[in-house]
Amino acid sequence: MSTGTFTISIDFELYWGVRDTRGLDAFRNRLDGARKAIPRMLDLFEQHQVHATWATVGFLFCRNRDAALSAAPTVKPGYKNSALCPYRYLEQSADLDGRYHFAPDLVDLIAATPGQEIASHTFSHYYCREAGQTVAAFRADLAAAVRTAAAQGIALRSLVFPRNQWNPDYLEVLAEHGIGAYRGNEHGWLYAATDRVGQNAVRRMGRLLDSYINLSGHHTYALESCAGRPPLNFPASRFLRPHNPRLAWADGLRLRRITHAMRHAAKRQEVFHLWWHPHNFGIDTDQNMGFLERVIEEFERLRQHEGMRSLGMAELADALAAQ
Repeated sequence: MSTGTFTISIDFELYWGVRDTRGLDAFRNRLDGARKAIPRMLDLFEQHQVHATWATVGFLFCRNRDAALSAAPTVKPGYKNSALCPYRYLEQSADLDGRYHFAPDLVDLIAATPGQEIASHTFSHYYCREAGQTVAAFRADLAAAVRTAAAQGIALRSLVFPRNQWNPDYLEVLAEHGIGAYRGNEHGWLYAATDRVGQNAVRRMGRLLDSYINLSGHHTYALESCAGRPPLNFPASRFLRPHNPRLAWADGLRLRRITHAMRHAAKRQEVFHLWWHPHNFGIDTDQNMGFLERVIEEFERLRQHEGMRSLGMAELADALAAQ
């Protein structure tokens, strides 16, 4: 029987996700907070039987810098802007604080929690649309991610492209490595995949407004519309924007923007795909967790009254194959 689906994907990066834009000292509190927020998210998910896909940077599987260097591929990206290259940063940083760069303990915790999928966010937080990237370097990077996860008994089946820079030229590489699903972007100009330069102030402001007011639609979709040759695209529907004290007065609008889309998906038997980063909960953690609890409460209501189900990205692919 057709049913609506609530899907969550989480971009698990720690400092690798912001290394080229934020100094570590300035971001340290958010990363410390993320480490505390992740177990709280997992407890909430387990309590409500919510499934989620954790797209994990491959470096986080490693225990230290030496292990990361050993796992790194021989072919590395030749970004025109060398500051974008995490391998260069890894090689030049002799004393990396493990709390912000490595997290095998958290990977193990996520993997041990029912309903949670460990997926790929590439090995190095690879940028697929920056000048200098190549298919060959991406292939080597993804192979390193697959090997590193397999060494810990984890088969990667889904992927989220860092910075949402999904690139159609790379989809065949996903299939080569057994990745059957990826998260594409919401439809429309505001959410188009571009390099960093393309993410201009107009796009950023438009996305901010769209988080509170319905400017671009619900971005839900029928699961059947994702059918085709793997890897399958399960696009995002909404970014769970974190608490902002200056905009706290509008939190009701932010919640309504999400819950209205969830109800739309449930009534039309469609998919609603919510995503965020753990570091988004790294400060104002109680407020962010409280907001997430309200989202999960809405899902519980829709599960009881509309039959809505919770599936991770690999489970979406399985559900589509079973139809």
